Amino acid sequence: MNAGDFEDERGDFRLEVPERFNFSRDVIDRWAEDPQRRALWWIDDDGNERQWTFAELARESRRVADGLAGLGVRRGDVVLVILPRVIEWWLTSLACFRLGAVMSPGTTQLSSKDIAHRIQAAEATCVVTITEVAPRVEEAVESLGGSSKLKTCIAAGGGRRPGWSGFADLVDGASEEFETADTRSDEMALLYFTSGTTGGPKMTVHTHASYPLGHLITGKFWLDLTEQDVHWNISDTGWAKAGWSSIFGPWHMGATIFAHHEERFHVKRALEILSEYPITSVCAPPTILRLFVLEDLSRFEFSTLRSVVTAGEPLNPETYESWQAATGLTIREGYGQTETVILVGAFRGVTPRAGSMGVAAPGFDLQVIDDDGNVLPPGGEGDLAVRVKPDRPVGLFKEYWKEPERTARFFKGDWYITGDRAVRDEDGYFRFVGRADDVILSAAYRIGPFEVESALLEHPAVAESAVVASPDPVRGWVVKAFIVLSRGYEPTENLARELQQFVKRTTAPYKYPRKVEFVTELPKTVSGKIRRAELRQREIDG
Repeated sequence: MNAGDFEDERGDFRLEVPERFNFSRDVIDRWAEDPQRRALWWIDDDGNERQWTFAELARESRRVADGLAGLGVRRGDVVLVILPRVIEWWLTSLACFRLGAVMSPGTTQLSSKDIAHRIQAAEATCVVTITEVAPRVEEAVESLGGSSKLKTCIAAGGGRRPGWSGFADLVDGASEEFETADTRSDEMALLYFTSGTTGGPKMTVHTHASYPLGHLITGKFWLDLTEQDVHWNISDTGWAKAGWSSIFGPWHMGATIFAHHEERFHVKRALEILSEYPITSVCAPPTILRLFVLEDLSRFEFSTLRSVVTAGEPLNPETYESWQAATGLTIREGYGQTETVILVGAFRGVTPRAGSMGVAAPGFDLQVIDDDGNVLPPGGEGDLAVRVKPDRPVGLFKEYWKEPERTARFFKGDWYITGDRAVRDEDGYFRFVGRADDVILSAAYRIGPFEVESALLEHPAVAESAVVASPDPVRGWVVKAFIVLSRGYEPTENLARELQQFVKRTTAPYKYPRKVEFVTELPKTVSGKIRRAELRQREIDG
């Protein structure tokens, strides 16, 4: 497909939302009609390996749904699912959809305080997690006293725990004939907690049709998958990217999802897996891709790999170019939010451009607007916004749960305001500037942190960087860079000055970091995004 074909297809693309929709019934069960069609290829670091067909997933998820119902989980109940990349995560997800329960995923890195907040805020009646996380759940429940609605705790991974049901017991004797709920398209299906890069997490509501169905756009146009593909999403199951790339997008297309369960990420092992297994498509956050290019990629051969995509935060041009030079493969960026499916991307048929997120996704009228809601001409920096009137696009969240005022703040006139700043060029490509809260105003200049971070990452001494505003008595605010050094470099005043001069030469001189602090690590969300808000607040507090 060439660019012209993509433009034609994007212009003609429409998603019709039926009155009733259930992903488990209408997608998984449809593929399961072919009993041999593979759905999931799972491995771990202990040598275990298992391949599941759609038929097996359909059957077992019915049993899990029946087991959940037997424990009192009802349609509309919130089930907090805190599981790593184990088969129980996929089975529980599909079972929640079948039951009409609301799945609320969380990472196993959550603290007991985090878990308590989620149980209380989401009014969860059930928690499904691994035995290693169970003590944190118990501590969370104890801290809440009798104020929560939690009734049932289910432990996966074997072993027994007093007061808990075992996942194996859940399905033992459960029926394979469980009847999937005929869910309305506007019923609540998913409750995501945002990653909170610029503040506390928000509870984002997605319905049974709009989000799962909207990810047909993700699977078809961005992931570019077919029934023959094996797709590996190197992502934690606790955040929305798993919905994009570990369940909805690939399975819409009938592709095989590849999953690697590990206690912690090892970059060399990931590259070995890409070499050893017939993986054709991979999705990895920029953080991981930056680690990839620091390795000697000439030692690996990716003979089956044809597609590499990334999302979660902008990819710096240095990583983009290093990967392409080493592998001959082009990284295609994508942009979206916990609140949306993919909004912008280097879709099939669209030539990727380093430093650009890509073009608007089919089904979305995406523009850069000013404070009054007027569309800005090419080159103008403003708010990235989605047109929601007269027709609300498929794939957009319903609301921030129980926060009507917060929801209303993000919908202005004809637009949903993403909270991100961007620039659109004459060819329709979007360039990310930064979160609206991250943009630095210094001596009347507007400076996007990402451009400064990208410039710093071009220097061999810099492994990671984060740029925020720091108070200054003269300029009001100045640019400050927090830098994690590459192996072999030591933090010195001379190196700090060298990096400042390097940024002056690489980008506009006024953007250089007037303050530099070397750190051993950067604060990040559980999804791996840099928490600039935390660094900015640290500067404000002095």
